[in-house]
Amino acid sequence: MEEFEAGFPLHPELVKLLTLKTGTLGNFQRVRGMLRLLARTVARLWETRPADAYAVHTHHIDPGFEPIRLELVTRLKQDIYVPAIRAEIAGADQSSALAEQLDAGAFKGLPAYGSYVARSIFMHTLAFNEALRGLNAEELRYAILGPATDIAFIDDARKRFVTDSAYLDDKPGAPLRFLAEANLTQIIRREETNVDREEARSRLVAYIRDLFAGPNLNLVPFAAGPHDVPDDDGSGRPYLVLSSHDAVQVIGDAVRIDPLIEKVFLHRGAGNDWRHNRNNLVFVIADAAGVPGMKARMLRHLALESLRVPGKLKDLADYQVAKLNEEFEVSKQRLALAVQQCYRHIFFPSRNRVEGANCDLAHTVVDIQTASDRPGDGQKQVVTQLQNVNKLRLPTDQPDSPVYVRDRTPLKKGQITTAALRSEFRQDASLPMLVGDDVFIKGIRQGIDQGDYVYQSGELLRGKGDPHAEIKVDEQSFVFTASYAEDHGIWPRPTPVPTPSQIDGIAAPAGTPTSTPYGVPEPGSARGAHSPGTIEAEDVLKAALNRVFEQARNSGVQSLGTLTIRPFDKGDALKLVPLVNSVPNASKRIELEASFETPGKSEASVAYKGELDGAAALRDYLEPQFRAAADSDASVAFVLCFDPPMAVNGASVDGLVQRLTRLVSPVAHVIATIGDDKS
Repeated sequence: MEEFEAGFPLHPELVKLLTLKTGTLGNFQRVRGMLRLLARTVARLWETRPADAYAVHTHHIDPGFEPIRLELVTRLKQDIYVPAIRAEIAGADQSSALAEQLDAGAFKGLPAYGSYVARSIFMHTLAFNEALRGLNAEELRYAILGPATDIAFIDDARKRFVTDSAYLDDKPGAPLRFLAEANLTQIIRREETNVDREEARSRLVAYIRDLFAGPNLNLVPFAAGPHDVPDDDGSGRPYLVLSSHDAVQVIGDAVRIDPLIEKVFLHRGAGNDWRHNRNNLVFVIADAAGVPGMKARMLRHLALESLRVPGKLKDLADYQVAKLNEEFEVSKQRLALAVQQCYRHIFFPSRNRVEGANCDLAHTVVDIQTASDRPGDGQKQVVTQLQNVNKLRLPTDQPDSPVYVRDRTPLKKGQITTAALRSEFRQDASLPMLVGDDVFIKGIRQGIDQGDYVYQSGELLRGKGDPHAEIKVDEQSFVFTASYAEDHGIWPRPTPVPTPSQIDGIAAPAGTPTSTPYGVPEPGSARGAHSPGTIEAEDVLKAALNRVFEQARNSGVQSLGTLTIRPFDKGDALKLVPLVNSVPNASKRIELEASFETPGKSEASVAYKGELDGAAALRDYLEPQFRAAADSDASVAFVLCFDPPMAVNGASVDGLVQRLTRLVSPVAHVIATIGDDKS
């Protein structure tokens, strides 16, 4: 032994192990057996020549080396540990055992800390007396430590090995030692393989749906197409479209708009009609890197849940039952965390679209730390991130500047109904998304208080300096700009002037225009006849056209000579060009004034008045310019002159309305001139 040690220095811990632990085995020969084991170990060292070997340590006894394995398993009759050796120390295939996986992963390029830990624990397990089996963390450090090894890596490898080992003794307070049978970790792994994959998928889908439900956004889980996502006001709440992780994923840093997301954003129903309320959608997409971990967490959660049934608990020790219950509670939080860290990509409406995208969608991502703050409340992280990018307004938030809203909406033309203005927030991607009407109403009141707006609903008129009143969001309530209200005599309130009928005490004749107590015409009284011989209406195009024809019929008008359509949205106006041009038996003219600012701060303006046939090329030019512009504006009016005048009764009316509204339905101002005398 002394001659052996003189040629190959032995670590003192190895000598102590072989004499005081391995030597207690009844079939271990203290001299010949020890020399035989050491000779095989030195042969293995001479073959591998590890750079960190300055002496023969316990961890140099490699059970993966066949002569050493046979010495331990056959001569020492320790074959009960064969499953542990193959699963934890040296597998049949390269990097199949746990220790080899650690060497190739966390400790790649370093000494084989994973194998060193596993081999040392295994050799200390081979003892006859139960009390001698195993070692503690300090003894493990001493056994492995050398000039080329680091204590920090030794401790890290020990913790990783203990966490994932399926054969270490898992009793509380037990030393580091192997068991012949699997511990609770292996029992859980086996149960994971028995979990029905279809049930796991269904449970995961239901869990994700519940995780992202909430009070601020209408959840649309796992939408398969435009038909799954409504195109309405959502009862005041935007729609949160949750895409299936099996259908749509964001891969790495290559952020792009998936065709399914683009189709849902642009279309509605069967996919043939354009979606109007595009600023009312938010998409949440899974990160491809997080999908496997999320599915694995669900499998583990279901396995733990299955093991907690009374029929299986009776087969476990008390300490294993306690640990199982603890692991089950921890699995709930880990599952929620995995789902939120996976579903962290958010696409929202914005003019600053994703590079290369064909629709107005921008991208933001929830960082891992934020996703980890509130496991179990997925919608909250989406709402918070949308607030961080200044896109979403909750009822408690402050409204945007009234001047900003005025300049970004058709209100800049002077007037708009409160319902139409509220709809702009659901349609225009440059505006914020509103949860409920509270912020919208606060914005109108702020505009009134600052003198930017004037509000009128029925006989109620409110301007700067007036006390607060109820703000209604409907088609009968109007918001005026201060300049428009002043130019049209709406505000400041004119001094009431008694009418002759009031002075004489005689009732006014039927048909006399009525006035409010402040001398303001009743809403709608000035909208029925723009000037003598004209009829007008302002609404969604289809409704406005129907109202014009209905007013004409009610007034006894037989036919209309001209029809003027002024869409409020420039994009809708350009889409109307081919539709108006297809109207038969009429000459068509267009009056267009457009201006835009390029991203390079260059400005351009275009004006065109003439036949509609000549505007097709101009339309093709302006559409891409508006999409790329930093800011743009346009005023468009279509004038149809009917020859002969168009009858207000008959199939031609329905045909005209259907022709003009079959592809787009913008909000527009429609003015018609009477083509004949009343009957």
